[in-house]
Amino acid sequence: MLLGFLGLSGCVRLGPDFQSPTEAWIKHWDTPALAHASQRALTPDLRQWWSVFNDPVLDRLIAEADAHNSDLKIAGLRVVEARAQLGIAQSTLYPQLQQVSADSLYVNRRQSGGNNPQDSHFWQNSAGFDIGWELDFWGRFSRAIESSDASYFAAQANYEDVLVLLRAQVADSYFSLRTSEARLRVARENAKQQLRNVDITEKLFKSGQSAELDLQQAKTQYLGTLSTVPTLEDQIQRTRNALSVLIGQPPGALPQLAENPGLIPLVDRAVLQDVPANLLLRRPDVRAAELNVAAQSALIGVAESDFYPSLTLLGSIVWSADTLNGTSRSLDLIGGPSLRWNVFDYGRISNNVRVQDARLQQLIEAYRDKVRQAAREADDAAYGVIKSLEREQILGQAEVTAKRSLVLASIQYREGYSDFQRVLDAQRALLDQQDNYLVARSNAVSNLIALYKSLGGGWYSAQPIIDPATRQQMEQRTDWGDLLHEAAPPLPDKVKQP
Repeated sequence: MLLGFLGLSGCVRLGPDFQSPTEAWIKHWDTPALAHASQRALTPDLRQWWSVFNDPVLDRLIAEADAHNSDLKIAGLRVVEARAQLGIAQSTLYPQLQQVSADSLYVNRRQSGGNNPQDSHFWQNSAGFDIGWELDFWGRFSRAIESSDASYFAAQANYEDVLVLLRAQVADSYFSLRTSEARLRVARENAKQQLRNVDITEKLFKSGQSAELDLQQAKTQYLGTLSTVPTLEDQIQRTRNALSVLIGQPPGALPQLAENPGLIPLVDRAVLQDVPANLLLRRPDVRAAELNVAAQSALIGVAESDFYPSLTLLGSIVWSADTLNGTSRSLDLIGGPSLRWNVFDYGRISNNVRVQDARLQQLIEAYRDKVRQAAREADDAAYGVIKSLEREQILGQAEVTAKRSLVLASIQYREGYSDFQRVLDAQRALLDQQDNYLVARSNAVSNLIALYKSLGGGWYSAQPIIDPATRQQMEQRTDWGDLLHEAAPPLPDKVKQP
Protein backbone atom coordinates (compact mmCIF):
# COMPACT_ATOMS: atom_id res chain seq x y z
CA MET A 1 0.00 0.00 0.00
CA LEU A 2 2.84 2.38 0.89
CA LEU A 3 4.62 1.61 -2.37
CA GLY A 4 1.40 2.32 -4.23
CA PHE A 5 1.03 5.73 -2.60
CA LEU A 6 4.66 6.56 -3.32
CA GLY A 7 4.21 5.53 -6.94
CA LEU A 8 1.20 7.79 -7.36
CA SER A 9 2.86 10.66 -5.51
CA GLY A 10 3.76 13.42 -7.94
CA CYS A 11 1.87 11.87 -10.86
CA VAL A 12 -0.68 14.70 -10.76
CA ARG A 13 0.47 18.29 -11.16
CA LEU A 14 -2.32 20.80 -10.79
CA GLY A 15 -2.22 24.22 -12.39
CA PRO A 16 -1.15 25.38 -15.85
CA ASP A 17 2.15 24.36 -17.39
CA PHE A 18 4.30 27.34 -18.32
CA GLN A 19 3.89 28.79 -21.80
CA SER A 20 6.13 31.55 -23.05
CA PRO A 21 4.23 34.85 -23.36
CA THR A 22 6.35 35.94 -26.34
CA GLU A 23 4.26 37.54 -29.06
CA ALA A 24 4.57 36.63 -32.73
CA TRP A 25 5.85 40.02 -33.93
CA ILE A 26 9.13 39.77 -32.05
CA LYS A 27 10.34 36.73 -34.02
CA HIS A 28 10.92 38.81 -37.16
CA TRP A 29 11.35 42.25 -35.63
CA ASP A 30 13.76 44.73 -37.21
CA THR A 31 13.73 48.41 -38.17
CA PRO A 32 15.41 50.43 -40.94
CA ALA A 33 17.30 52.43 -38.30
CA LEU A 34 18.75 49.26 -36.76
CA ALA A 35 19.70 47.92 -40.18
CA HIS A 36 21.53 51.17 -40.96
CA ALA A 37 23.19 51.59 -37.54
CA SER A 38 24.49 48.02 -37.18
CA GLN A 39 26.42 45.43 -39.10
CA ARG A 40 26.91 41.67 -38.77
CA ALA A 41 30.42 40.58 -37.82
CA LEU A 42 32.12 38.20 -35.40
CA THR A 43 34.30 40.80 -33.67
CA PRO A 44 34.12 42.52 -31.34
CA ASP A 45 32.03 40.12 -29.29
CA LEU A 46 28.77 41.64 -28.09
CA ARG A 47 29.61 40.39 -24.60
CA GLN A 48 32.60 42.80 -24.68
CA TRP A 49 31.24 45.46 -27.00
CA TRP A 50 33.36 48.25 -25.44
CA SER A 51 36.44 46.83 -27.16
CA VAL A 52 35.12 48.46 -30.34
CA PHE A 53 36.56 51.73 -28.98
CA ASN A 54 40.04 50.21 -28.59
CA ASP A 55 40.59 52.16 -25.37
CA PRO A 56 42.72 50.40 -22.72
CA VAL A 57 41.66 52.91 -20.06
CA LEU A 58 38.01 52.00 -20.59
CA ASP A 59 38.91 48.30 -20.46
CA ARG A 60 40.56 48.76 -17.06
CA LEU A 61 37.69 50.81 -15.68
CA ILE A 62 35.14 48.15 -16.64
CA ALA A 63 37.33 45.42 -15.13
CA GLU A 64 37.50 47.39 -11.87
CA ALA A 65 33.73 47.90 -11.88
CA ASP A 66 33.19 44.16 -12.37
CA ALA A 67 35.40 43.45 -9.36
CA HIS A 68 34.31 46.16 -6.93
CA ASN A 69 30.88 47.62 -7.79
CA SER A 70 28.45 47.25 -4.88
CA ASP A 71 25.28 46.92 -6.98
CA LEU A 72 26.84 44.00 -8.83
CA LYS A 73 27.86 42.35 -5.56
CA ILE A 74 24.33 42.74 -4.19
CA ALA A 75 22.91 41.16 -7.35
CA GLY A 76 25.32 38.25 -6.93
CA LEU A 77 24.26 37.77 -3.31
CA ARG A 78 20.64 37.68 -4.42
CA VAL A 79 21.54 34.78 -6.70
CA VAL A 80 22.98 32.94 -3.69
CA GLU A 81 19.85 33.78 -1.69
CA ALA A 82 17.63 32.41 -4.46
CA ARG A 83 19.74 29.26 -4.57
CA ALA A 84 19.24 28.76 -0.84
CA GLN A 85 15.48 29.33 -1.27
CA LEU A 86 15.48 26.67 -3.96
CA GLY A 87 17.15 24.29 -1.51
CA ILE A 88 14.36 24.96 1.00
CA ALA A 89 11.73 24.16 -1.63
CA GLN A 90 13.50 20.96 -2.68
CA SER A 91 13.58 19.72 0.92
CA THR A 92 9.76 19.45 0.94
CA LEU A 93 9.92 16.32 -1.22
CA TYR A 94 11.33 14.46 1.79
CA PRO A 95 9.63 13.76 5.14
CA GLN A 96 8.66 17.16 6.48
CA LEU A 97 8.66 16.02 10.15
CA GLN A 98 11.71 14.23 11.48
CA GLN A 99 11.86 14.77 15.21
CA VAL A 100 13.83 13.01 17.91
CA SER A 101 12.71 13.57 21.51
CA ALA A 102 14.07 12.49 24.87
CA ASP A 103 12.66 13.21 28.33
CA SER A 104 13.91 12.46 31.84
CA LEU A 105 11.49 13.67 34.53
CA TYR A 106 11.74 13.41 38.31
CA VAL A 107 8.40 12.70 40.05
CA ASN A 108 7.86 13.20 43.81
CA ARG A 109 4.36 11.98 44.61
CA ARG A 110 2.66 12.33 48.04
CA GLN A 111 -0.75 10.76 48.59
CA SER A 112 -2.70 11.51 51.75
CA GLY A 113 -6.04 10.33 53.03
CA GLY A 114 -7.89 7.24 51.84
CA ASN A 115 -7.00 3.67 52.69
CA ASN A 116 -3.46 3.66 51.25
CA PRO A 117 -1.55 6.89 51.94
CA GLN A 118 2.01 6.77 50.68
CA ASP A 119 4.96 8.75 49.46
CA SER A 120 6.99 7.84 46.36
CA HIS A 121 9.58 9.42 44.18
CA PHE A 122 11.00 8.10 40.93
CA TRP A 123 12.47 9.02 37.56
CA GLN A 124 10.40 8.65 34.41
CA ASN A 125 12.39 8.32 31.15
CA SER A 126 11.21 8.26 27.55
CA ALA A 127 12.70 8.55 24.07
CA GLY A 128 10.97 8.73 20.75
CA PHE A 129 11.30 9.37 17.05
CA ASP A 130 8.42 10.88 15.06
CA ILE A 131 8.19 11.12 11.30
CA GLY A 132 5.57 12.71 9.07
CA TRP A 133 5.63 12.69 5.29
CA GLU A 134 2.98 14.51 3.28
CA LEU A 135 2.98 12.91 -0.13
CA ASP A 136 3.15 15.21 -3.13
CA PHE A 137 0.04 13.64 -4.60
CA TRP A 138 -1.29 16.80 -6.29
CA GLY A 139 2.06 18.35 -7.19
CA ARG A 140 1.98 20.98 -4.44
CA PHE A 141 5.66 20.61 -3.63
CA SER A 142 6.88 19.96 -7.17
CA ARG A 143 5.11 23.12 -8.36
CA ALA A 144 6.72 25.06 -5.51
CA ILE A 145 10.12 23.72 -6.59
CA GLU A 146 9.34 24.71 -10.18
CA SER A 147 8.53 28.24 -9.00
CA SER A 148 11.70 28.49 -6.90
CA ASP A 149 13.78 27.13 -9.77
CA ALA A 150 12.44 29.82 -12.11
CA SER A 151 13.05 32.47 -9.45
CA TYR A 152 16.65 31.26 -9.15
CA PHE A 153 17.25 31.65 -12.87
CA ALA A 154 15.48 35.03 -12.75
CA ALA A 155 17.97 36.13 -10.08
CA GLN A 156 20.80 35.08 -12.39
CA ALA A 157 19.22 37.07 -15.22
CA ASN A 158 18.92 40.09 -12.93
CA TYR A 159 22.63 39.73 -12.12
CA GLU A 160 23.41 39.80 -15.83
CA ASP A 161 21.13 42.83 -16.25
CA VAL A 162 23.15 44.67 -13.61
CA LEU A 163 26.26 43.81 -15.62
CA VAL A 164 24.71 45.29 -18.76
CA LEU A 165 23.69 48.50 -17.00
CA LEU A 166 26.96 48.83 -15.08
CA ARG A 167 29.21 48.50 -18.10
CA ALA A 168 27.10 50.94 -20.10
CA GLN A 169 27.17 53.44 -17.22
CA VAL A 170 30.95 53.16 -16.86
CA ALA A 171 31.51 53.70 -20.58
CA ASP A 172 29.01 56.57 -20.77
CA SER A 173 30.48 58.29 -17.69
CA TYR A 174 34.02 57.84 -19.00
CA PHE A 175 33.25 59.38 -22.38
CA SER A 176 31.18 62.14 -20.77
CA LEU A 177 34.19 62.97 -18.63
CA ARG A 178 36.49 63.10 -21.64
CA THR A 179 33.98 65.29 -23.48
CA SER A 180 33.77 67.73 -20.57
CA GLU A 181 37.57 67.85 -20.40
CA ALA A 182 37.74 68.61 -24.12
CA ARG A 183 35.10 71.34 -23.76
CA LEU A 184 37.11 72.81 -20.89
CA ARG A 185 40.24 72.92 -23.06
CA VAL A 186 38.32 74.68 -25.82
CA ALA A 187 36.86 77.21 -23.37
CA ARG A 188 40.29 77.98 -21.90
CA GLU A 189 41.91 78.33 -25.33
CA ASN A 190 39.18 80.73 -26.49
CA ALA A 191 39.37 82.67 -23.23
CA LYS A 192 43.13 83.00 -23.74
CA GLN A 193 42.62 84.33 -27.25
CA GLN A 194 39.90 86.70 -26.12
CA LEU A 195 42.16 88.02 -23.33
CA ARG A 196 44.71 88.99 -25.99
CA ASN A 197 41.95 90.88 -27.77
CA VAL A 198 41.17 92.70 -24.53
CA ASP A 199 44.81 93.73 -24.22
CA ILE A 200 44.87 94.93 -27.84
CA THR A 201 41.65 96.96 -27.58
CA GLU A 202 42.80 98.44 -24.26
CA LYS A 203 46.02 99.65 -25.81
CA LEU A 204 44.15 101.07 -28.81
CA PHE A 205 41.68 102.80 -26.53
CA LYS A 206 44.40 104.37 -24.41
CA SER A 207 46.18 105.59 -27.55
CA GLY A 208 42.96 107.07 -28.87
CA GLN A 209 42.76 104.75 -31.89
CA SER A 210 39.66 102.87 -30.69
CA ALA A 211 36.44 103.67 -28.90
CA GLU A 212 35.76 102.46 -25.36
CA LEU A 213 32.86 100.39 -26.71
CA ASP A 214 35.29 97.99 -28.39
CA LEU A 215 37.16 97.54 -25.11
CA GLN A 216 34.01 96.87 -23.09
CA GLN A 217 32.65 94.44 -25.68
CA ALA A 218 35.95 92.56 -25.71
CA LYS A 219 35.90 92.33 -21.90
CA THR A 220 32.27 91.19 -21.92
CA GLN A 221 33.01 88.39 -24.33
CA TYR A 222 36.13 87.31 -22.43
CA LEU A 223 34.36 87.25 -19.05
CA GLY A 224 31.41 85.36 -20.52
CA THR A 225 33.72 82.68 -21.87
CA LEU A 226 35.68 82.62 -18.63
CA SER A 227 32.47 82.06 -16.67
CA THR A 228 31.94 78.71 -18.40
CA VAL A 229 35.21 77.37 -16.98
CA PRO A 230 33.97 76.86 -13.35
CA THR A 231 30.79 75.20 -14.64
CA LEU A 232 32.77 72.73 -16.74
CA GLU A 233 35.22 72.09 -13.89
CA ASP A 234 32.32 71.33 -11.58
CA GLN A 235 30.82 69.00 -14.18
CA ILE A 236 34.15 67.20 -14.57
CA GLN A 237 34.50 66.71 -10.83
CA ARG A 238 30.96 65.37 -10.47
CA THR A 239 31.42 62.96 -13.37
CA ARG A 240 34.77 61.79 -11.99
CA ASN A 241 33.15 61.15 -8.61
CA ALA A 242 30.31 59.22 -10.21
CA LEU A 243 32.81 57.14 -12.14
CA SER A 244 34.78 56.46 -8.95
CA VAL A 245 31.68 55.11 -7.21
CA LEU A 246 30.81 52.94 -10.21
CA ILE A 247 34.20 51.21 -10.06
CA GLY A 248 33.96 50.78 -6.29
CA GLN A 249 36.33 53.53 -5.20
CA PRO A 250 35.78 56.57 -2.96
CA PRO A 251 35.47 59.93 -4.75
CA GLY A 252 38.82 61.35 -5.65
CA ALA A 253 41.43 61.54 -8.34
CA LEU A 254 41.64 58.83 -10.99
CA PRO A 255 45.22 58.91 -12.28
CA GLN A 256 44.53 56.37 -15.01
CA LEU A 257 42.26 58.86 -16.79
CA ALA A 258 45.23 61.06 -17.71
CA GLU A 259 46.56 58.42 -20.09
CA ASN A 260 44.17 59.20 -22.92
CA PRO A 261 43.23 62.89 -23.09
CA GLY A 262 42.43 63.05 -26.82
CA LEU A 263 39.08 63.28 -28.53
CA ILE A 264 36.64 60.48 -27.95
CA PRO A 265 36.58 57.96 -30.81
CA LEU A 266 33.73 57.82 -33.24
CA VAL A 267 32.24 54.48 -34.31
CA ASP A 268 29.54 54.72 -36.92
CA ARG A 269 27.94 51.28 -36.44
CA ALA A 270 27.31 48.66 -33.79
CA VAL A 271 28.74 45.22 -34.44
CA LEU A 272 26.24 42.40 -33.83
CA GLN A 273 26.60 38.62 -34.03
CA ASP A 274 22.87 37.86 -34.32
CA VAL A 275 19.66 39.38 -35.63
CA PRO A 276 18.12 42.10 -33.42
CA ALA A 277 15.04 39.99 -32.59
CA ASN A 278 17.13 37.24 -31.00
CA LEU A 279 19.30 39.74 -29.16
CA LEU A 280 16.22 41.48 -27.84
CA LEU A 281 14.91 38.24 -26.33
CA ARG A 282 18.40 37.58 -24.97
CA ARG A 283 18.30 40.79 -22.92
CA PRO A 284 18.69 39.82 -19.27
CA ASP A 285 15.78 41.94 -18.06
CA VAL A 286 13.51 40.42 -20.72
CA ARG A 287 14.55 36.91 -19.68
CA ALA A 288 14.05 37.81 -16.02
CA ALA A 289 10.52 39.01 -16.82
CA GLU A 290 9.78 35.73 -18.63
CA LEU A 291 11.16 33.68 -15.75
CA ASN A 292 8.99 35.65 -13.32
CA VAL A 293 6.01 34.54 -15.40
CA ALA A 294 7.18 30.93 -15.13
CA ALA A 295 7.58 31.22 -11.35
CA GLN A 296 4.11 32.68 -10.89
CA SER A 297 2.51 30.13 -13.23
CA ALA A 298 3.69 27.32 -10.95
CA LEU A 299 2.21 29.04 -7.89
CA ILE A 300 -1.29 28.61 -9.35
CA GLY A 301 -0.82 24.85 -9.05
CA VAL A 302 0.30 25.26 -5.45
CA ALA A 303 -2.88 27.22 -4.68
CA GLU A 304 -5.14 24.73 -6.50
CA SER A 305 -3.76 21.82 -4.46
CA ASP A 306 -5.59 23.22 -1.41
CA PHE A 307 -8.88 22.12 -3.02
CA TYR A 308 -7.92 18.47 -2.53
CA PRO A 309 -7.11 16.30 0.49
CA SER A 310 -3.58 15.92 1.73
CA LEU A 311 -2.30 12.47 2.58
CA THR A 312 0.41 12.19 5.21
CA LEU A 313 2.20 9.07 6.39
CA LEU A 314 2.82 9.23 10.13
CA GLY A 315 5.10 7.06 12.22
CA SER A 316 6.49 7.04 15.76
CA ILE A 317 8.80 4.91 17.86
CA VAL A 318 8.44 5.56 21.59
CA TRP A 319 10.32 3.90 24.46
CA SER A 320 9.37 4.67 28.06
CA ALA A 321 10.48 3.43 31.48
CA ASP A 322 10.64 4.54 35.10
CA THR A 323 12.57 3.63 38.24
CA LEU A 324 9.60 2.22 40.21
CA ASN A 325 9.84 -1.40 41.20
CA GLY A 326 7.43 -3.71 39.48
CA THR A 327 6.49 -1.41 36.61
CA SER A 328 7.00 -2.45 33.01
CA ARG A 329 8.97 -0.79 30.25
CA SER A 330 7.29 -0.16 26.94
CA LEU A 331 8.32 0.18 23.30
CA ASP A 332 5.56 1.45 21.02
CA LEU A 333 5.63 1.35 17.23
CA ILE A 334 2.94 3.59 15.72
CA GLY A 335 2.30 4.23 12.04
CA GLY A 336 -0.37 4.85 9.45
CA PRO A 337 -1.83 7.30 6.98
CA SER A 338 -3.52 10.57 7.91
CA LEU A 339 -6.01 12.34 5.66
CA ARG A 340 -6.74 16.07 5.93
CA TRP A 341 -9.26 17.91 3.78
CA ASN A 342 -10.52 21.47 4.12
CA VAL A 343 -14.06 20.80 2.94
CA PHE A 344 -15.56 24.16 3.85
CA ASP A 345 -13.28 27.08 3.10
CA TYR A 346 -15.93 29.75 2.34
CA GLY A 347 -14.14 30.89 -0.82
CA ARG A 348 -10.67 31.23 0.70
CA ILE A 349 -9.03 28.65 -1.57
CA SER A 350 -10.85 29.64 -4.74
CA ASN A 351 -10.10 33.31 -4.19
CA ASN A 352 -6.44 32.53 -3.52
CA VAL A 353 -6.32 30.73 -6.88
CA ARG A 354 -7.85 33.80 -8.50
CA VAL A 355 -5.28 36.03 -6.80
CA GLN A 356 -2.44 33.90 -8.17
CA ASP A 357 -3.96 33.88 -11.65
CA ALA A 358 -4.41 37.66 -11.63
CA ARG A 359 -0.78 38.05 -10.62
CA LEU A 360 0.22 35.76 -13.47
CA GLN A 361 -1.66 37.87 -15.99
CA GLN A 362 -0.05 41.02 -14.58
CA LEU A 363 3.40 39.50 -15.10
CA ILE A 364 2.47 38.43 -18.64
CA GLU A 365 1.51 42.01 -19.47
CA ALA A 366 4.66 43.29 -17.75
CA TYR A 367 6.75 40.93 -19.88
CA ARG A 368 5.10 42.05 -23.12
CA ASP A 369 5.55 45.68 -22.15
CA LYS A 370 9.20 44.99 -21.30
CA VAL A 371 9.75 43.55 -24.80
CA ARG A 372 8.06 46.52 -26.45
CA GLN A 373 10.06 48.97 -24.35
CA ALA A 374 13.27 47.12 -25.22
CA ALA A 375 12.42 47.35 -28.92
CA ARG A 376 11.69 51.06 -28.55
CA GLU A 377 15.01 51.64 -26.77
CA ALA A 378 16.90 49.83 -29.51
CA ASP A 379 15.18 51.74 -32.31
CA ASP A 380 15.58 55.09 -30.53
CA ALA A 381 19.27 54.46 -29.92
CA ALA A 382 19.87 53.32 -33.52
CA TYR A 383 18.12 56.40 -34.89
CA GLY A 384 20.06 58.54 -32.44
CA VAL A 385 23.35 57.10 -33.70
CA ILE A 386 22.43 57.94 -37.30
CA LYS A 387 21.29 61.50 -36.64
CA SER A 388 24.00 62.41 -34.15
CA LEU A 389 26.64 61.31 -36.66
CA GLU A 390 24.97 63.44 -39.32
CA ARG A 391 25.05 66.41 -36.97
CA GLU A 392 28.69 65.74 -36.09
CA GLN A 393 29.67 65.89 -39.77
CA ILE A 394 27.79 69.16 -40.29
CA LEU A 395 29.27 70.73 -37.17
CA GLY A 396 32.75 69.58 -38.20
CA GLN A 397 32.39 71.57 -41.39
CA ALA A 398 30.92 74.50 -39.48
CA GLU A 399 33.95 74.57 -37.18
CA VAL A 400 36.29 74.81 -40.17
CA THR A 401 34.32 77.72 -41.64
CA ALA A 402 34.14 79.45 -38.23
CA LYS A 403 37.94 79.31 -37.91
CA ARG A 404 38.31 80.78 -41.39
CA SER A 405 35.77 83.51 -40.58
CA LEU A 406 37.75 84.55 -37.51
CA VAL A 407 40.97 84.78 -39.52
CA LEU A 408 39.32 86.95 -42.17
CA ALA A 409 37.55 89.18 -39.62
CA SER A 410 40.83 89.72 -37.74
CA ILE A 411 42.67 90.65 -40.97
CA GLN A 412 39.97 93.07 -42.08
CA TYR A 413 39.87 94.68 -38.63
CA ARG A 414 43.64 95.19 -38.55
CA GLU A 415 43.55 96.69 -42.05
CA GLY A 416 40.65 98.96 -41.15
CA TYR A 417 38.05 97.45 -43.47
CA SER A 418 35.65 96.38 -40.69
CA ASP A 419 34.89 97.23 -37.10
CA PHE A 420 35.74 95.17 -34.04
CA GLN A 421 32.21 93.79 -33.79
CA ARG A 422 32.91 91.45 -36.71
CA VAL A 423 35.85 89.98 -34.81
CA LEU A 424 33.73 89.47 -31.69
CA ASP A 425 30.98 87.77 -33.69
CA ALA A 426 33.48 85.46 -35.36
CA GLN A 427 35.06 84.54 -32.03
CA ARG A 428 31.67 83.82 -30.48
CA ALA A 429 30.63 81.69 -33.45
CA LEU A 430 33.88 79.72 -33.31
CA LEU A 431 33.45 78.93 -29.62
CA ASP A 432 29.85 77.86 -30.15
CA GLN A 433 30.72 75.62 -33.09
CA GLN A 434 33.65 74.01 -31.33
CA ASP A 435 31.58 73.31 -28.23
CA ASN A 436 28.62 72.02 -30.24
CA TYR A 437 30.92 69.75 -32.22
CA LEU A 438 32.26 68.13 -29.05
CA VAL A 439 28.74 67.67 -27.70
CA ALA A 440 27.67 66.08 -31.00
CA ARG A 441 30.56 63.59 -30.83
CA SER A 442 29.59 62.77 -27.26
CA ASN A 443 25.95 62.23 -28.27
CA ALA A 444 26.99 59.89 -31.06
CA VAL A 445 29.05 57.77 -28.69
CA SER A 446 26.33 57.86 -26.03
CA ASN A 447 23.74 56.65 -28.53
CA LEU A 448 26.04 53.83 -29.64
CA ILE A 449 26.47 52.75 -26.01
CA ALA A 450 22.69 52.92 -25.56
CA LEU A 451 22.25 50.74 -28.65
CA TYR A 452 24.57 48.07 -27.29
CA LYS A 453 22.81 48.27 -23.91
CA SER A 454 19.34 48.02 -25.47
CA LEU A 455 20.38 44.77 -27.18
CA GLY A 456 21.75 43.30 -23.96
CA GLY A 457 25.43 43.73 -24.75
CA GLY A 458 27.88 42.99 -21.95
CA TRP A 459 25.68 40.46 -20.15
CA TYR A 460 28.37 37.86 -19.50
CA SER A 461 31.24 37.85 -17.02
CA ALA A 462 33.77 35.07 -16.43
CA GLN A 463 34.33 36.05 -12.81
CA PRO A 464 32.60 34.20 -9.92
CA ILE A 465 29.36 35.70 -8.70
CA ILE A 466 30.78 36.01 -5.17
CA ASP A 467 34.28 37.46 -4.95
CA PRO A 468 36.82 35.72 -2.67
CA ALA A 469 36.89 38.46 -0.01
CA THR A 470 33.11 38.46 0.37
CA ARG A 471 33.00 34.67 0.39
CA GLN A 472 35.59 34.51 3.18
CA GLN A 473 33.69 37.08 5.25
CA MET A 474 30.40 35.19 4.90
CA GLU A 475 31.96 31.80 5.65
CA GLN A 476 33.33 33.16 8.92
CA ARG A 477 29.75 33.85 10.02
CA THR A 478 27.78 30.94 8.54
CA ASP A 479 28.28 27.44 7.19
CA TRP A 480 27.43 27.93 3.51
CA GLY A 481 28.46 24.49 2.32
CA ASP A 482 29.35 24.72 -1.36
CA LEU A 483 26.83 27.44 -2.30
CA LEU A 484 29.47 30.18 -2.29
CA HIS A 485 31.96 28.13 -4.27
CA GLU A 486 29.96 27.95 -7.46
CA ALA A 487 32.11 28.54 -10.52
CA ALA A 488 31.53 31.34 -12.97
CA PRO A 489 28.39 30.74 -15.04
CA PRO A 490 29.04 28.71 -18.19
CA LEU A 491 28.98 30.48 -21.50
CA PRO A 492 25.77 29.35 -23.19
CA ASP A 493 25.60 28.78 -26.92
CA LYS A 494 21.89 29.35 -26.98
CA VAL A 495 19.40 31.14 -24.83
CA LYS A 496 18.17 28.92 -22.00
CA GLN A 497 14.40 28.81 -22.10
CA PRO A 498 12.53 28.39 -18.82
